[in-house]
Amino acid sequence: MPTVYRSAVVGGDAARVWAAVRDFNGLPSWHPGFTASAIEGAGHAGEVGALRRITLTSGDAIRERLLALSDLERSMTYEIVESPLPITGYVATLKVTPVTVSGQAFVEWHSSFDCAPDQVAPMQDLIAGVYTAGLDSLSARISG
Repeated sequence: MPTVYRSAVVGGDAARVWAAVRDFNGLPSWHPGFTASAIEGAGHAGEVGALRRITLTSGDAIRERLLALSDLERSMTYEIVESPLPITGYVATLKVTPVTVSGQAFVEWHSSFDCAPDQVAPMQDLIAGVYTAGLDSLSARISG
């Protein structure tokens, strides 16, 4: 099962960084690759099981389900339900941990998924690019 892992030290305390990323419906507010997000159905963004439809800058849409959300651990886990990407079984976790010596935050974003063997490297590169762009943008937003 292919995996992708990216991390960054962000120049804000963990509580502030978590507040920026915690909203399952708020991805477009800090990630430049997404233009819109909407929670589907009667659920809300902080509820496990919530479904979001996010729109990429390309106009494509992805549907994702929130699997876990912990304010204590400052982490969320979600899965892709529908996507134009040639992947299945995608599950990702975004986690914020305090860097106590500097007062900054360590942000990790990782996932695993399945795909055809000839798609492993292209999908890992694509997903890594999405994570890197998001972490860079988050860092600029919090630090700037």
